[in-house]
Amino acid sequence: MPFTNHDVDGLKVGTKIMELDNNSLDYFSSNFTDIPSNTTVAHWTEATLLGLQISLSVVLAIVTLATMLSNAFVIATIFLTRKLHTPANFLIGSLAVTDMLVSILVMPISIVYTVSKTWSLGQIVCDIWLSSDITFCTASILHLCVIALDRYWAITDALEYSKRRTMRRAAVMVAVVWVISISISMPPLFWRQAKAHEELTECMVNTDQISYTLYSTFGAFYVPTVLLIILYGRIYVAARSRIFKTPSYSGKRFTTAQLIQTSAGSSLCSLNSASNQEAHLHSGAGGEGGGSPLFVNSVKVKLADNVLERKRLCAARERKATKTLGIILGAFIICWLPFFVATLVWGICKECSFDPLLFDVFTWLGYLNSLINPVIYTVFNDEFKQAFQKLIKFRR
Repeated sequence: MPFTNHDVDGLKVGTKIMELDNNSLDYFSSNFTDIPSNTTVAHWTEATLLGLQISLSVVLAIVTLATMLSNAFVIATIFLTRKLHTPANFLIGSLAVTDMLVSILVMPISIVYTVSKTWSLGQIVCDIWLSSDITFCTASILHLCVIALDRYWAITDALEYSKRRTMRRAAVMVAVVWVISISISMPPLFWRQAKAHEELTECMVNTDQISYTLYSTFGAFYVPTVLLIILYGRIYVAARSRIFKTPSYSGKRFTTAQLIQTSAGSSLCSLNSASNQEAHLHSGAGGEGGGSPLFVNSVKVKLADNVLERKRLCAARERKATKTLGIILGAFIICWLPFFVATLVWGICKECSFDPLLFDVFTWLGYLNSLINPVIYTVFNDEFKQAFQKLIKFRR
């Protein structure tokens, strides 16, 4: 096809532009040789990603190890200290065992899955890991409920409950916790096995089953949380009413009988020894022909002062125990609320999407509760603190 004049002119202009482009390319090549190539940028990105993965693995491993050791120390402290061999501490020890199982069987595999973002351990390991995760985390949450329930009965019905507060009763409560936890973790096994022949690249509970999502989230978190709030509220009210009823010096002396009558049975302190002392005093005075009234009244005043001091110490311990329970409740809600809200919303709202990184943060925030529980008990409980210090000195 022949060229026209416009074509010739256009060809000349195009040639000039090409010459300018070649000159510009030579200029940039000679003066900006330090600009990194695509290969260098890709290599830098891979190195940064690898560094972040290693750093994340180290941090999560430290959290896992701290969880394991702190719960092991609580278990050892209870086991080796005879003073702590009580039904209430048996429940705390069972909670520590559960949290330690989380750190041994759940958190290490979760580190690998969180860092690698892909599942490569097969269907069987996935089933075991998910079942263990749901069972142990649910059991940890339900242990807080039975501990609060035990505390509630002890402070509101001290005299009657002290007769029923046995190791056997505590063991039954722990057994109920594990039965409920297993019943919540078992259902996903059935529909996961139906897809066992498919290639597995991720390991997570199927949220397509809305009925199971509601059943598991309410059974493992929402119902226990409501129960904990109700129990804590009643414990707080009962503790405050008992503290305000504690008699004080107001210009008159209280007899031992009056103090025992107003005590309504302390959940943490026993006044039987003072009562026995006064009964022994009366029997001894009567056997010797009456004794001196001045002497008897003086001893009764001393006994009243002793009981009054014990009641004050008891009230202080109840305040601290109630405060500790409140801290445990607050830490539990902060740690687990984001995870269960996200799980519930994700199961109900199919159009909603969550950043996988955010979901990992919520998951590990829940695992962190297994580290916080033993720390709270050792820091805010004087008996555990003293026994723990003695254990450390003995080991040294």
